[in-house]
Amino acid sequence: MASSIASSAVSLQLPSNKGRVKLSSGDSNVFIGGDKRNASFKLQSFSRVSMVAAVNVSRFEGISMAPADPILGVSEAFKADTDEKKLNLGVGAYRTEELQPYVLNVVKKAENLMLERGENKEYLPIEGLAAFNKVTAELLFGADNPVLKEQRVATVQSLSGTGSLRLAAALFERYFPGAKVLISSPTWGNHKNIFNDAGVPWSEYRYYDPKTVGLDFEGMIADIKEAPEGSFILLHGCAHNPTGIDPTPEQWEKIADVIQEKNHIPFFDVAYQGFASGSLDEDASSMRMFAARGMEFLVAQSYSKNLGLYSERIGAINVVCSSADAAARVKSQLKRIARPMYSNPPIHGARIVADVVGNPDLFNEWKEEMEMMAGRIKSVRQKLYDNLVSKDKSGKDWSFILKQIGMFSFTGLNKAQSDNMTNKWHIYMTKDGRISLAGLSAAKCEYLADAIIDSYYNVS
Repeated sequence: MASSIASSAVSLQLPSNKGRVKLSSGDSNVFIGGDKRNASFKLQSFSRVSMVAAVNVSRFEGISMAPADPILGVSEAFKADTDEKKLNLGVGAYRTEELQPYVLNVVKKAENLMLERGENKEYLPIEGLAAFNKVTAELLFGADNPVLKEQRVATVQSLSGTGSLRLAAALFERYFPGAKVLISSPTWGNHKNIFNDAGVPWSEYRYYDPKTVGLDFEGMIADIKEAPEGSFILLHGCAHNPTGIDPTPEQWEKIADVIQEKNHIPFFDVAYQGFASGSLDEDASSMRMFAARGMEFLVAQSYSKNLGLYSERIGAINVVCSSADAAARVKSQLKRIARPMYSNPPIHGARIVADVVGNPDLFNEWKEEMEMMAGRIKSVRQKLYDNLVSKDKSGKDWSFILKQIGMFSFTGLNKAQSDNMTNKWHIYMTKDGRISLAGLSAAKCEYLADAIIDSYYNVS
């Protein structure tokens, strides 16, 4: 108790008639039981009582301050910077050429449809909006895919990609105790947190080769082969975060071969479908190939990026099973896990997705907007490369920037160099050297190239 409560004891003599007591300590007076004029008496004449005066110390004193989130903390630091040249390339959120947030026109139209229909805000079922679950599975696998026709996919709407991953992790912990998840090195910063908090063990497989700023494919295959049989292999379906480096179609086939040989279970994280290449079908090709092989696997899905529904928290966990019966049982247990975790998912964003994907006109308009957003990112990627090549006379090969895909580029800068980008150039990015090209404008490409060259050559 001494560590949590500071106290002092005062001995008093109280009269039998419960008279009033005056305590003197320096210039301060404390009166107990009455007013000042009746408080005078001899202390030694009365029986003893002890009083404890407690200092107000929090019961949560033992809780330490948590470190800032390595990704979201970048935005907080950016907001505090008053320099007019500052640039936020930390968080993966799409910006216009004027570096402003963008609400898709097709989203606005879907919201207007909801207003016209006068939709209510009643609770959704635990598994989410039925229309959403239908179109989201069709978006991943294709409407005519046998896995859907045979009802072999358990789809549950969840709280975007993060919530979908967390729901799957809870399923692993409960029904695959001791099974390990293999995560790429590097990976999205929240993956490890999710599995740690779910009590699921994980280890890493090699992915990024700093020498080539490319894929360490041989290392990846070797590590998947060495993993204990029946491990979950976490794969980025497209636009790998943070590197922007994806396997080729031929490499995906080899990855599937090894996973099948070792009886592993693939687990795709798909946060950028349609936003990577500009094609929804092309960005889903790896998962559709695994489905065509008859493999059982999971897909965590998010609409934060491709529909700009960042704060709506809209996504799904999809589990491809070998039979409709297995899918029904898996779905029942996902619902059982979700009920005490968050009860049921949000409806607003789910209706937007259902309307956009389920309406042919809106769907086509969405594809055009995605192509526009993906095209703008490809454009600034090219312009950044051109500026680096024209400014750097050393002959360094910067082509890895063009080989990467999606909203991110892994620059190869180390922590000290990334710190220089922020401290000297007011360019905010994650400390692993990742920059979000979605937050870059064409007008800022030359400035960014100057900062990268300075940091790369002048900071070790």
